Amino acid sequence: MANSPLHVFEHPWFWCGFLGWIVAQLIKLVTDLVTNHKVDFSYLVSTGGMPSAHSSMACGLATGIGLTEGFDTPLFVLALAFAAVIMFDAAGVRNAAGQQARLLNQIADELFTDGHFNAPKMKELLGHTRLEVFAGMGTGIVVAVLVVWLGWPNLLA
Repeated sequence: MANSPLHVFEHPWFWCGFLGWIVAQLIKLVTDLVTNHKVDFSYLVSTGGMPSAHSSMACGLATGIGLTEGFDTPLFVLALAFAAVIMFDAAGVRNAAGQQARLLNQIADELFTDGHFNAPKMKELLGHTRLEVFAGMGTGIVVAVLVVWLGWPNLLA
């Protein structure tokens, strides 16, 4: 049972990435709660917004690997490259796709206001601004430092 897939939950790398994602999504939920005075649980699984949960997860994982294995190891370099690709994609490709969806929705609204066009609205909040990506990066790093510093998941034992 030593190689059981469930052992992944005993490793701080898992918790650095997973909790980085969870904390970023909870920040979005709480921010919306404060702004709109209602709980919208869709923020727990949504894309886009402040901070980037993808960036938080990837940077949390990379930081956890760096803190436990060393920042001069090939594994950390791999995790860093993984995080860089995710952050570039979030601020670049996915952000551009969201802008295109916004424009297409606007065109559909303006051209087909007489009710003859029944196209569903496209999801517009796909990517992130650079600030949202940077905030996600910071969130992930802070979470990973706390996870490793606190000795998670040894706290569960």
